[in-house]
Amino acid sequence: MFKKKKIIIAPISGKCINISDCEDEVFSQKILGDGIAIIPSSGEVFSPVDGEIIQTVDSKHAIGIKSKSGAEILIHLGMDTVSLNGEGFEYFVKEGDKVSVGDRLMTMDLEFIQSKGFKTVTPVVITNSNDIKTLDFSYGDIVAKETSIITYK
Repeated sequence: MFKKKKIIIAPISGKCINISDCEDEVFSQKILGDGIAIIPSSGEVFSPVDGEIIQTVDSKHAIGIKSKSGAEILIHLGMDTVSLNGEGFEYFVKEGDKVSVGDRLMTMDLEFIQSKGFKTVTPVVITNSNDIKTLDFSYGDIVAKETSIITYK
């Protein structure tokens, strides 16, 4: 259980919305955990916490990070983008890498993804949110590496 208040910083610039507003039911119904979703204005993705990369995928559309405090965070770039098979995405880290807030993790080509008919809405989910007592979310315009989007205990 988490004792002190912890902060997750925006990994992408854009607009933060309620995860319940995601078109994908896996996210809107919080099946993978609670969090927020970002309508990105930039395709640059940065680490929202100090921690370690615990998951990368061949399709390069998602990344998992375990924060030093133990929160496991999934950043999922776009809706149904797994079917792009990695096209339009690039990793700059690998599993096992230690990261700090603001380190560049990956990129997504927003124009390319949209041209293929996919939404770029990006859920940021705490997959072990059942272990967390309180979660508070910030909505509205956000700036990567600066805006606090989630606080938790």
